[in-house]
Amino acid sequence: MPTHSATAATDVFEEHRRLLHGVAYRMLGRVADSEDVVQDAWLRWASADRSEVREPRAYLVRITTRLAIDRLRQVQSRRESYVGPWLPEPLATDLGATAPDTAERAVFTESVTLAVLVVMESLSPLERAVFVLREAFGYPYAEIAEALDRSEAAVRQLAGRARRHVEEGKPRFQVDPDRQRDLTERFMAAAAGDDLEGLLKLLAADARLVGDSGGKAKAPLRIIESADKVARFLFGVTRSLPSGMEYALLELNGGIALLAHRGGTPDSVTQFDVEDGRIQTVYIVRNPDKLASLMAS
Repeated sequence: MPTHSATAATDVFEEHRRLLHGVAYRMLGRVADSEDVVQDAWLRWASADRSEVREPRAYLVRITTRLAIDRLRQVQSRRESYVGPWLPEPLATDLGATAPDTAERAVFTESVTLAVLVVMESLSPLERAVFVLREAFGYPYAEIAEALDRSEAAVRQLAGRARRHVEEGKPRFQVDPDRQRDLTERFMAAAAGDDLEGLLKLLAADARLVGDSGGKAKAPLRIIESADKVARFLFGVTRSLPSGMEYALLELNGGIALLAHRGGTPDSVTQFDVEDGRIQTVYIVRNPDKLASLMAS
């Protein structure tokens, strides 16, 4: 039988689990890696002298952030040998009634969009940690400094560099969900109907397609650039799809995504960045390791 102390420790940790997973995912871009970090944080918490912990939330975030930094340094070296472009693992973000406040939801979802996570890949682990804690979760600089064992002045410098870099790289405009859904449905109809002209009208002239397979599925090993090349590639893919493929729209990483699946097994996830009413970037994730968490979607 668990002791009262052990039960209390579990209750406190479970109260903050979602927050800790949110920090870890934004740091790592992988659900499995994030879950490993959260599990490691639980082991640290379970064995800690909790009588000396005044603020469990701050303590748990500090542990999780430091563990995520260590894990990020490990996975970054592995990503250097990754086959083809690397994209974050899709994350379900359909919050339902858990984030009714529009402003809260906007902050929550913007920091997990594919575009922002891709830009964050070029940040150093410390810059990424500061950006996540400050921009996604609104932590004061003093608390971030304590969590990272850095001076507040150093944290402010890291935050400034990270913010400028992300602002330069992310899409300039946010697209409302209804508009995004409409574009996705029109994209599906044009691609499935061999409507090349219709598809070209949806794509920006300098559109790009980024495919992530990790060498474990068919996907371009380089980024495809220009509307014409992107459209013709997508047409070729559509014609070669096996029979029995089904499609569903769902919310992933704060936006509408197209899930292709066959027999209940995810085949790919497609999402877009949109600027000035046209698709700027097409993201396609086909690495089966990154689709496993969508099995129940």
